[in-house]
Amino acid sequence: MRLLTTAFLALLLTGCATKNYTLMQTPEQEVTTAPFTGTIADYIIQPSDRVQVISYDHKDLMPVSLKENGILLDSRGYASLPLIHRVKLSGLTQNQASKKLERLYSKYLKSPSLTVEALNKKVYVLGEVKKPGAVVLDKDQLTLLEAISQSGDLSDNAVRDNIIIVSRTANGKMRMRKVDLTKFDAMQASNMMLYPNDIVYVQPNNWKQLRVTADNIDSITKVISSAATPYIIFK
Repeated sequence: MRLLTTAFLALLLTGCATKNYTLMQTPEQEVTTAPFTGTIADYIIQPSDRVQVISYDHKDLMPVSLKENGILLDSRGYASLPLIHRVKLSGLTQNQASKKLERLYSKYLKSPSLTVEALNKKVYVLGEVKKPGAVVLDKDQLTLLEAISQSGDLSDNAVRDNIIIVSRTANGKMRMRKVDLTKFDAMQASNMMLYPNDIVYVQPNNWKQLRVTADNIDSITKVISSAATPYIIFK
């Protein structure tokens, strides 16, 4: 009975289980391999970001706690700062925010020089890497290889010729591109630069999907067998 149950469940579940196990499935023609341009999009400060404001000419302007931990913007993108009080920084690049604060502080200080930097810029690496999760950006650019390296490298089950990168464009739309790490020419032709809030997804190979499906089927079989045992004994 166990053998028949397993075979029936395998036929019933294998197709949909393996199909649903892989994320970000999309028709091939909708995924682009954009040529590398070397240009980096400026990060746009978001509400609830944590930003650091550094004053070079007036080092006592910012309390030590703000220098070390930064300033948490509220849900509307406003920061509370000495002298100028509430000021909206969301929607601006880091450079634009710096210029805005310099202009506001110029009413109180002589030729202020300030720098604004977002402290919580991240990219997210999912799937078949050894340490999936968020990778903190301590600079305004990161390559795909750097992100994979900081995630502990690819696992043995990773698909290396079709790594997916999802980015959000300036007009708010999602853009998906793929990178083939198995060929040098393909790597040169791909845009391997990552931007803040990008998502990198390393797909599992077919063996991983089948193994997960088999484990799921085996678990279901055990449940059915356990439930059927009293009935069989009674019969």
